[in-house]
Amino acid sequence: MKAFLILEDGTVFTGSRIGADRDVISEIVFNTTMAGYPEVLTDPSYAGQAVCMTYPLIGNYGICFDDCESDRPWMDALIVHEAARVPSNFRSDISLLQFMEKYDLPGIEGIDTRKLTKILREKGTMNGMITSNAEFSMEEILPQLKAYSCGRVVEKVTCREKYMVKGATSLADNGPLTGSAVFHPEQFAEEQDRYAEDEGGIGPTDSVPDAAGCVHWATVPGSHPEHEKKPSLVKKLTGITGNGRHLRIALMDYGAKRNIAASLAARGCDVTVYPALTPAMEVLADDPDGIMLSNGPGDPKECTGIIREIRKFYTSDVPIFAICLGHQLMALATGADTYKLKYGHRGGNHPVKDLETGRVYISSQNHGYAVDAATVDPSVAVPAFVNVNDGTNEGLRYLDKDIFTVQFHPEACAGPQDSDYLFDRFLAMVRARKR
Repeated sequence: MKAFLILEDGTVFTGSRIGADRDVISEIVFNTTMAGYPEVLTDPSYAGQAVCMTYPLIGNYGICFDDCESDRPWMDALIVHEAARVPSNFRSDISLLQFMEKYDLPGIEGIDTRKLTKILREKGTMNGMITSNAEFSMEEILPQLKAYSCGRVVEKVTCREKYMVKGATSLADNGPLTGSAVFHPEQFAEEQDRYAEDEGGIGPTDSVPDAAGCVHWATVPGSHPEHEKKPSLVKKLTGITGNGRHLRIALMDYGAKRNIAASLAARGCDVTVYPALTPAMEVLADDPDGIMLSNGPGDPKECTGIIREIRKFYTSDVPIFAICLGHQLMALATGADTYKLKYGHRGGNHPVKDLETGRVYISSQNHGYAVDAATVDPSVAVPAFVNVNDGTNEGLRYLDKDIFTVQFHPEACAGPQDSDYLFDRFLAMVRARKR
């Protein structure tokens, strides 16, 4: 079926419909990663956006539910040059197109994604519509596009009630330090039969809580334990104290990717995940050893109530580590400002420089806003990381506080994992505070 992508500057692309057959208006952004599209599809930070993948072929290794970052896709639509029909990957549970149809996700393929990306880079991120109506009226559509806003999407993507992810008790609970998944033909055939019956599923809804109502961390990335666990970078359980106690970490879910909780739990932490609007005093009453502020979608300035609660976290003296949106919200809570980037940072190859060591790391990023470093009070915080490409702020270290924040994703899956060590830095800070 023919489909059209209409941008608010009047540009029209003609392609073919994939996924759900329904019209959608959204903010059009692009992602430059070559792999990791299952993680992109299910990243809550894309809520309110339609994502153009710049790599020309998407879907060639299918969808493995163990790789998904949440229970469902959160983006509004997917834009690709070509969608693979038949995946070649024994870990694949369903194809990309089956996934899109199952979760009612619309999309378009067959357009010149290079041209679209160049337009967004030159003119900036803009709104657009995907439609199958060949009789569309530009006079009617353009005002709708200019009026569209993502709105308060954090409240849409956050969990509805708090839950706990249990930490690993030994390194054996994690995946192998080296190696890859193993193919078992008989097991593969059994899985295919089961998926044909139940059409698959993602996430905690398919996991069985224990008697205490907890979900074990190893089930968080997906709901199919038949798959071998993914290789782990964790070499030491830094989330377990010398007397064997698991550190208790409160994770504020502003649109948290699963791998944030999994990265902490793999180190031995017991992670309690809280809905975004949970009052700070309720979280602090649970006496956490540390607090994580997660990633999430939308304009950070829309989160006015959350910013007020984060200010209370700031004054509590509990160690805090914040990622992406959490980084921006902490900056706003302490008097700094944020601004919208021209076309954002979305991909898996963004270099960031640690200003303390001078070392450069390749990072995964997904954000359309940034902290204005010039507005940060130097008596409150100092820049810790900077983007090598454009000089934007990528992290802050707060003075006289056990708080540091980063704009990029150290928990990145499918990678890169250069900055995974930041979780260990955070836990070292937590342990030092507990002495």
